[in-house]
Amino acid sequence: MKFISIGDNCMDVYKQMGKAFPGGNSVNFSVYVKQLGECSSYLGVVGNDDYGDIMIEQIRSKKVDISHVQKVEGETAHTNVEIKNGDRILNDYDEGVLKHFNLSDEDLQYIRSHDFLHTAIWGNCERYLNYLKDYVTISFDFADRIDLVKIKEVCPNVDYAFLSYSEDNLSIRNTLEQIVSLGPKCAVATLGANGSVAYDGVSFYKEKAKRIDVVDTLGAGDSFIAAFMVGIAKGYDVRMCLQMGTRKASKTITYFGAW
Repeated sequence: MKFISIGDNCMDVYKQMGKAFPGGNSVNFSVYVKQLGECSSYLGVVGNDDYGDIMIEQIRSKKVDISHVQKVEGETAHTNVEIKNGDRILNDYDEGVLKHFNLSDEDLQYIRSHDFLHTAIWGNCERYLNYLKDYVTISFDFADRIDLVKIKEVCPNVDYAFLSYSEDNLSIRNTLEQIVSLGPKCAVATLGANGSVAYDGVSFYKEKAKRIDVVDTLGAGDSFIAAFMVGIAKGYDVRMCLQMGTRKASKTITYFGAW
């Protein structure tokens, strides 16, 4: 199976450490899928600055196909990050050249050569999903933006939807049910230390988080989604996919940076 992620990339800048790490939901997804042994591509845009060069070099070093990454004049997206008690605190964010990201006809044809497509709320790609849904299986990460207007707009063009939340309660279960009623085969909420919960139109499934020492939570949700979707590609059931996501995320939080 061939996976492609499109949209956001971002340099995560840890000023207190004097370091910067490449990331962004779509980039992270592509790297994690490759780590899981699958064919993986990333399509996005970077600026012609130092961060853009670092981003391209680092993604390439992970053996992800970046043949269709665009490089344009301007600044690469970046976020200032702090670590407090193992949790990441996201401060100032500069969207940079990602703000004007567009896909060409050639890009759309390239995407169609894959089996699975992933993108996220920050990727500026929602307008292309209606066209692509007939050619690829689509996963979409809404993160913590539980906006029913946006959900109703995007979900008819999505097969697997993901949210970030805090606990398994009636509110999030109602939201998962609403999402599936709009078309997706399954909706999943990652709950941090409280594990994850999924709904497939018939049943709810709950998976506990692994109890380990946390270094940095950056990338945990993205790695969960990547492993879950690899499980789907392999034909596993929802419960097994939740377990795969949990195992992958538990490794991601044991080091600084997404990957």
